[in-house]
Amino acid sequence: MSLNIVFMGTPEFSVPTLRSLIDAGHKIRAVYTQPPRPGGRRGLDLQKSPVHQAAELLGLPVFTPVNFKDPDERQRFRDLNADVAVVVAYGLLLPEAILSGTRLGCYNGHASLLPRWRGAAPIQRAIMAGDKKTGMMVMKMDKGLDTGPVALTREVEIGDNMTAGELHDRLMLVGAKAMAEAMNKLEHDELPLTAQPSEGVLYAAKIDKGETRIDFGKPAADVHNHIRGLSPFPGAWFEAEIAGRPERIKVLGSELAEGNGASGQILTDDLVIACASSAIRLTKLQKAGGKPLATADFLRGTPIAPGTVLASEQA
Repeated sequence: MSLNIVFMGTPEFSVPTLRSLIDAGHKIRAVYTQPPRPGGRRGLDLQKSPVHQAAELLGLPVFTPVNFKDPDERQRFRDLNADVAVVVAYGLLLPEAILSGTRLGCYNGHASLLPRWRGAAPIQRAIMAGDKKTGMMVMKMDKGLDTGPVALTREVEIGDNMTAGELHDRLMLVGAKAMAEAMNKLEHDELPLTAQPSEGVLYAAKIDKGETRIDFGKPAADVHNHIRGLSPFPGAWFEAEIAGRPERIKVLGSELAEGNGASGQILTDDLVIACASSAIRLTKLQKAGGKPLATADFLRGTPIAPGTVLASEQA
């Protein structure tokens, strides 16, 4: 026995789940993913999503609709006669015709402990808020935004210096294993569903570029969480004068440190920077067009003197 599954996902985060379902013996009827997007150095080449590329390597049929408004697209989905759809970071809202277009419905792998951090950026928002744990949840989808009943939960601790990129990679593997387990239980009619509590709802809004500048006028813990929650993408940043002109510098790693001074003041020659309370040490930086570098390597090519005060006003 195995399930006939339609898989729906787009980024690298989704690929291990696709592979885990195949390894568990399920049949993938088709893969849905976002259409190819402009990419390359000049943005002229159309690039297929990581899921698209993986599906082609696996010899699976791939569909890339812009949306599901077209009745023909909805009918094509129903004609697959799938038992269930598995959705992991697909990137499209699914209408009722798709949610009810398989025998057993649609199940989503979501990277938070629902109902906390529903929405687009749960990994980043959990770290930026200073959460000590998060997880992967398998949820049966309904019309709401991540509001459906939960079928399976796997918790993951968030380390004090863990970045969004590191947490992403951890949850990616945890989620793949969890979804395979959930589908095996569903196959045997042993997958329970529990309604989400009405308390504790938080929404993980998409990261806006306007919130990426570092504000050293906040407490050090908040600055640290901001930096690691945005690392490696899109990257938190500050502006400093380099060779007589202002230059934007991304910060991809940090740790809490001891020290006091004016907010934004560089206290040491290894980039300990004073915040509103206590201080933070920057451990990994990147100039525009450059490679990410450990602080010592960065400063050899781009010296920033102790005593310099980095502005905290938002752009």
